[in-house]
This record gives sequence, C-alpha cells and structure tokens, in this order.
Amino acid sequence: MSSIVATSIYYLKRPYHFFKTGLLQGARAQWRYRFPERHLKILAITGTDGKTTSSTLLYETLKAAGLKVGLVSTVAAYAGDTAVDTGFHVTSPEPEQLYGFMRQLVDEGYEYLVLEATSHGVYQYRTWGIKPLVVGVTNINYEHLDYHLTYEKYVAAKALLLKQAKTVVLNADDESFGKLKKYIGHNQHLRTYTTPAELPRSVRAAIKERFTQDYNQRNASLVATIADELGLPNKALIQALEQFRGVPGRMETVTNRRGLKIVIDFAHTPQAVKAVLTTLKQELKTGQKLIAVFGCAGLRDTQKRPKMGRYGAEIADVAVFTAEDPRTEDIWSIIRQMKSDLSAQHRNVVSIADRQEAITFAIRTLAKKGDTIAILGKGHEQSMAYGHQEYPWSDRVAVDTALVATK
Repeated sequence: MSSIVATSIYYLKRPYHFFKTGLLQGARAQWRYRFPERHLKILAITGTDGKTTSSTLLYETLKAAGLKVGLVSTVAAYAGDTAVDTGFHVTSPEPEQLYGFMRQLVDEGYEYLVLEATSHGVYQYRTWGIKPLVVGVTNINYEHLDYHLTYEKYVAAKALLLKQAKTVVLNADDESFGKLKKYIGHNQHLRTYTTPAELPRSVRAAIKERFTQDYNQRNASLVATIADELGLPNKALIQALEQFRGVPGRMETVTNRRGLKIVIDFAHTPQAVKAVLTTLKQELKTGQKLIAVFGCAGLRDTQKRPKMGRYGAEIADVAVFTAEDPRTEDIWSIIRQMKSDLSAQHRNVVSIADRQEAITFAIRTLAKKGDTIAILGKGHEQSMAYGHQEYPWSDRVAVDTALVATK
C-alpha cells in the first residue's frame, strides 16, 4: 500500500468514527446515562509508557487525601476500594461502557475519575464528550506507527485529548514536549515536570524510597505535579507512595525458592524494554546474569522489532526471543525480524517459539542462583492471540508452572 493511500485511509478513519463511535454510541450513551461526565472531575493520563502506573498512583493519592475517586486503567476499574467488573477489555473502553461506569460513580457520590487514555481511543472518539479537568502526559515514543503511520500523527492524536482539558501537564524532558506545546491554547493552563529534584524534599525522598527506576520516578513526578495542581497536601502523595503496592504485571516480582529474581513487566516498546533491562542490569552484583524473555506482537508496528531485539541482546546477558500475540503472523518470521539488526550480539540470543518453553528454559536451564529473569511484554494480560483466537495465558502462571517443575 502506498503512503498516499495509507494516509488517506488514516484520515478517513476519523470522520468514520465521528459518526459510528461518537454520534451513534457516545451521544446516545450521554443521553441514556444523563450526562454523568458533567458531575465528575476527570483526570486523564495518556502517553506511550507509564500510563497505568501513573494513573494508579494518582488514584491512590486522591484516596489518601480522603476524596471519593474511581479509576479506569488498562488493568482494572475501581470505585473507591472496590474492583468493578465493567467488561472493559481495552484501555479506552467504548462510550457505552465508560458512561455506564461514570453514571455508577455519580450515583454513589463520587467526585473524581482517573482515566487512562490511549491514542487509539482518542482518535476513534471513544472519549466522546470527555472534557478533563487535567490531562497528564508521561511520554510519547515511536509506538503504534502501524496505526498512526508517523510520529507526528501519533503526537497529534494524543493532542486531541489535550485540547479538551483545562490544565495540561507535560514532560519537559520528553521529545514530544515541543510538539505538544504547540497544541495548547491560550485559555489553557500549562504545567511541566521533569525529575523529582524539583519537588519538595519530603516528596522527593518518598519517591526515591518507593521507586528505584528513573522512569517510575518520572511517573511519580507527573502525579506529584497533578496533585499540586489540585491542591492536595504533600502528605497524601507521600502516604500513597508508602502504601503503593504496584500494579500487576508492572515490575512484578515473583518470589521463589531458587534464589532468582523473576520480574514480570508489561514493557512492549523499545524504550520500555531498554529502560526496564537497564534498571535491572544496574542492580546486578558481580557474577550475576540478566536473562530477558520477550517477543513482538503480530500485526502490529514492525519497525520496532529490530530495535527491541537489539536492546534485549545488548543489555541482557542472554535474550530469549519468543511468542507474544503472534496473531496470524508466523512466529519465526517475527523472531527473524527481531534479530535483523544484530551483529556480534547473535550469540546472546536463544529463540524458542513456545512462550511456556521459553520461560521454563530461562528458569530451569539458563538461570543460576542470584540471577535476574525479566519476562516482558504480556504483564497483567490473561490471554494470548494465535490466529484469530484468544487463548488463556498468564506470564505469572507460566512462571509458577516452571518453578513447580524445578522442585
């Protein structure tokens, strides 16, 4: 498909979803649920990486401040402390589902909603009618270019949500900062954040105590800036940080009797893979190895595959390339693309198409006591896409299976 045809189709998707998703679903849901968005202060978090952690920490901060708050994230939906089975299966749900949940929050006296938002959801009008009080951006990396085609279009899609907000909080250190800033109107309030060094000493100390990773410290800085914008006391954020248990599938450590550090993380972009592996590598002691297990999704951005493969092979001592939602693509073809930018690093790579076998091999055969195994890409997800079907899958269950087999 030529670039002109692809670009034309991309731009035609916007008016198509305006009618299909916006008017026919969004407007109808607004009327059906009596415009619940007007009675909530909506705090939206978007970006490429770090959205779920940032959204969850912000939600915990509002709870610590004594406010009634709901959460919609990739992992879960919550009304206060109660997990809500909304039926959401994507980060940005369809308007009918989202408005139904917002009506529930309003009827139960909730004041705030923390909403994790994606570029797909925004571009496809799944956030129809949503005018956030605040939008915070974690970062915008080279991701989803199979859909948005170019980085500039990807940034522009994110900016569609920013235009609806009263206050926008941007990452001053991110490549997207200058591009996003151009979309901020004169009647909007712009705030920026950078490293925790600019925060109050007590908050900075709490962030560094809770998060050793630079990227999570930056996510926490975003939350701290939003909390300050809302006028929340520093003690609420500090309490949230102290009690923050993390998010399933986000730097989740699996305890075991083999003396291994096994980490499950959702990292599925080149930048996220590089950041996670770099952090874990820095934590190793002399003689300890870092083993990475991951793949690349089928029918998704192919440009990132060589980068992810290279980062894995360069940073980890051993990288095991395997399946990650291959869909209708051949797994071995994906793995070959992951290896296409390697040179001497080929010797650091093992290719095992079956993900359970790959995880088991890493735990049983490759790892020794004291080593770290990073299992990336699936995180909290509970299914794997092969062909046109979704099959039950959990990295956590796969790890447990491998550990039981080693007893």
